[in-house]
Amino acid sequence: MKKSFDATEFSREEVRAAIAKGIQQAEEQANMKQTPLQMKRKSKRKPLLYVASAAAAFSIMVGSAAYVSPTFASTLSQLPIVGSVFSNYDFLGLKQVSEQGLTSLIGEKHTINGISVTIDEVLYDESNITVGYTIDSEKELSIEYFGAGLEFTINGANPVASSASFGKKVVGPTVQTVIARFDVKDQMPDSFKMGLMLEGKEGEKWEFTVPVKKITNTIYVPVNYQQQAEGIQLDVSKISLSPSGIALDYKATEKGTIDNPQVGASFIEFRITDQNGKEITSHSGGGEGHFDNDVWNFSSIKSFDPISDDVQQLTITPYLALPSGGGGVQGVETKIPFDRSALKEVNFQSFTVDVPKQTK
Repeated sequence: MKKSFDATEFSREEVRAAIAKGIQQAEEQANMKQTPLQMKRKSKRKPLLYVASAAAAFSIMVGSAAYVSPTFASTLSQLPIVGSVFSNYDFLGLKQVSEQGLTSLIGEKHTINGISVTIDEVLYDESNITVGYTIDSEKELSIEYFGAGLEFTINGANPVASSASFGKKVVGPTVQTVIARFDVKDQMPDSFKMGLMLEGKEGEKWEFTVPVKKITNTIYVPVNYQQQAEGIQLDVSKISLSPSGIALDYKATEKGTIDNPQVGASFIEFRITDQNGKEITSHSGGGEGHFDNDVWNFSSIKSFDPISDDVQQLTITPYLALPSGGGGVQGVETKIPFDRSALKEVNFQSFTVDVPKQTK
């Protein structure tokens, strides 16, 4: 018997309400602190919010808004060039590929009801499709105006499973920039047409079709590392190194029951350090799971910052990032509360990977 798994399911209305509340709290904090924005990665302490449908499953993470000086706001709002969105976020990989001209520059702009949405830049690497876009309105918009955020298709079709994270920077009362990162679980072509749609509170729909092509200067490092710990079988097949970052490809299995997908193997994360003990920043990543012959099977590609030229070796340490609460939904009606006491910590062994010389 085989069954797909999405960690938690909510209705579209619940997602919109949760996102609006999250953005409001973030903006209130940002207005008090007036600090630059860093797009949040998936929390290791709090459960994530997922929304599932027949077409796709999205994990929604809201990036907080932040104060930006009026001078910078005026400057950015008048920029005629594209590609400025990636370079203005504190993501090393995005800045690096943008500066090296490895992204797809789009610059397509649509205006509806005095609200302009511009798709500035797109990056497609081993772990994510990242879209940077700008929203410029004639009037100030409420925090929940764009609801669940940017939606997408691949060559006109919805992916079977995917996750998405969003980071927003408020540049001024009527200008904001957004980064949307999509982690797609389907087998993906090297190039395709990506449909993008943003829905407004008043029923507006900004729709785009943009060409997307995977960056080619990627080095694949076979790992083929396996270990068993506390009933979990972990297989790390490879890592990929590129100017946009590290992508770690793994699978994990664990025996269980079909009515309880909350097994330890579903919470695996990785910590990576270089030969000097410096940790490489993780940006996590969504995952896919299914139940088959009394075994839960999970797979994912985890993303990290790019490494510097002097890195010769990486130490990779798997661990379980167990949430403190939350729950799940099996099928449509059956809700499954999260029970942390049913899971135990697992001590995985670290392993090392040599960095090929040609990456320098």
